Amino acid sequence: MEGIEGERSNKGEGNSSRYSLQPLRINNEDILLCIDIDPQSMVEMKAATAPNGRPFTRLDAIKQAIILFVNAKLTINPQHRFAFATLSNSVSWLRKEFSSEVESTIAAMRALSATTASSQPDLTNLFRLAAHEAKKSRMQGRILRVILFYCRSTVRPQHQWPVNQKLFTLDVMYLHDKPGPDNCPQEVYDTLVEALEHVTEYEGYILESGQGLARVVFRHMLILLSHPQQRCVQEFIDIPKSLAKKAPQVEPMATEDIVPVSSQ
Repeated sequence: MEGIEGERSNKGEGNSSRYSLQPLRINNEDILLCIDIDPQSMVEMKAATAPNGRPFTRLDAIKQAIILFVNAKLTINPQHRFAFATLSNSVSWLRKEFSSEVESTIAAMRALSATTASSQPDLTNLFRLAAHEAKKSRMQGRILRVILFYCRSTVRPQHQWPVNQKLFTLDVMYLHDKPGPDNCPQEVYDTLVEALEHVTEYEGYILESGQGLARVVFRHMLILLSHPQQRCVQEFIDIPKSLAKKAPQVEPMATEDIVPVSSQ
């Protein structure tokens, strides 16, 4: 975006002063999507079934949301790129090379499956990996963003990361169960918020849902389409708008003036 210059005149003083708008460049994004493959990612969603008739799980919803997200981001800007990783106890690459091809995303989602068991996850390797990729992105005039999908209601993640090292933006999508004797989603959420604030460069968003509805996941992904360099703080978000039904307004019937008709 080019800078804008102009003149501002002070007629009373007979002089003029210069004003300018500093150039602002919105960088293309490299987006690393990291998906939690803990067994809790296989919790069934409500009111939804997969095409083959089997139950529709959190992982299924995440896969569809990612494909929709990538298609939408590339429609906005075909220069964005995407890579994929999984989170079990630690982080592993699912598709390391950043790509702008939708087919690459679809192939990664087909290869994605849940693990049979996992313990407390460590996000340190995710942050270390992201910092390494962020430096490579910056050398190309790009910025890196990480979107973490977390599905555990019983286990809080841990990490060790320097406070003053913020090289990438972190977003979190948290899908969880309702609170219960074995679940502590509020504690997990608070831990994720602390991690986000600890590492994120630009404004990072954390979005959560315990409703078990796929449409909520898709709606949250619409918010994550926003570019980190153009975001408001999360507290000011008022999108997407709710489609509240409004009672139709009844307009008064138009009345015509009665004109007397002469019999003569």
